[in-house]
Amino acid sequence: MDTVLFLTILVVVFALLFDFINGFHDTANAIATAVSTRALPPRVAVLMAATMNFIGAITFTGVAKALAKDIVDPFAIDNGVVIILAALLSAIIWNLVTWYYGIPSSSSHALIGSLAGAAIAAAGFAVLNYEGFIKIIKALIYSPFIAIVAGFIMMSIFKVVFKDLNLYRTNKGFRRLQIFTAAVQSFTHGTNDAQKSMGIITMALIAAGLQTGDDIPMWVRIAAATAMGLGTSIGGYKIIKTVGGKIMKIRPVNGAAADLASAAVIFGATQLHLPVSTTHVISSSIMGVGSAQRVKGVKWGVAKKIVLTWIITLPTSAIMGAAIFFVLNLFI
Repeated sequence: MDTVLFLTILVVVFALLFDFINGFHDTANAIATAVSTRALPPRVAVLMAATMNFIGAITFTGVAKALAKDIVDPFAIDNGVVIILAALLSAIIWNLVTWYYGIPSSSSHALIGSLAGAAIAAAGFAVLNYEGFIKIIKALIYSPFIAIVAGFIMMSIFKVVFKDLNLYRTNKGFRRLQIFTAAVQSFTHGTNDAQKSMGIITMALIAAGLQTGDDIPMWVRIAAATAMGLGTSIGGYKIIKTVGGKIMKIRPVNGAAADLASAAVIFGATQLHLPVSTTHVISSSIMGVGSAQRVKGVKWGVAKKIVLTWIITLPTSAIMGAAIFFVLNLFI
């Protein structure tokens, strides 16, 4: 078998593995609040999230197209398939390590950082498409802050609108609402996160000369959506524990506000064809909701740990991507 074709097949396999891992790594973000408030049993929440993730993933392709060309031009790089394979391996390793320790790190940061690091290792800093790369980095940086504000505003609105209602009845009603908000959250997660693997596979097909345009083939969309849905069905209960309870004590009204705020931010990014970290957005919206209710109620020590992980993921994954590229290049 031709070496380039063999490497392309490896990229497809590892990209789908990344999507599978992303499913159980980031599932927790979409359903953590609903599980922590007992709006949904964990098993039901995970199955619902898997279904909505799949539907969201096959519905949109704009983020995938942006990722396929905005970081590195696949038409202009040598060893493109090796670069992509190194990036995938790096991102998968980072995801597994952070999942094992229950840290809600960003799969998006890991993949984008790894891709940039591997590309720089192969062809130097000039290989990056700086306009597109900076646009993506800005989206990754700004989106958590937008989510904090959105969560704060949403919770503030809820406090005014529902201030005269009986607490027990309000909680009961919001538990029902959370079934809907968790479904919306899972759908938006699929519209953005699954797109990243689609973009990577499409980039590999272009780099290998197997495709000439940036359109996302239907088989790629279905395969990536299926992989994320299957990963989601396994669940990520370690991260549910962190996102759903360690940041703040979440009541149903808080969970519904956080879900609506973060879903709005994620879907807005999808419409703008911008990849964002669903992990960051959802965790940040919970912080914003907690701040609107009671600033001291947010466990800022845990929040600082999460933020530190956000900060170190891009450079660490970039270094890992570069190192893995050098190793692969010795044998290929």
